[in-house]
Amino acid sequence: MAKAHALAAALLLVMSVSLAALEGVHGVCGMSNDEFKLCQPAAAVNNPTDSPSAECCVALGKANLSCICRYKGIAGIWLRKYHINANRAMALPGKSGLTMPNNCL
Repeated sequence: MAKAHALAAALLLVMSVSLAALEGVHGVCGMSNDEFKLCQPAAAVNNPTDSPSAECCVALGKANLSCICRYKGIAGIWLRKYHINANRAMALPGKSGLTMPNNCL
């Protein structure tokens, strides 16, 4: 049973990364790689800033937040590879004055 859960988790991770690749090298969920980088300091694993920059908030305002929410949970492993804390990342839209979709709650 544990082996089946591990396999399912690995499959979900691969699917998440594949989905990101399908959305193009220019970014994920309506945010370019450069826009993601604007938000990284506030979601960093180590020494994060207290709040997102104004530029990060503008980028998040243009992003598909429902899509971003798909990266919550097991896909957080993928985010950590890029030194992003998934919980901090999911808090950024709220800190930017945006309303999170129901699938993020």
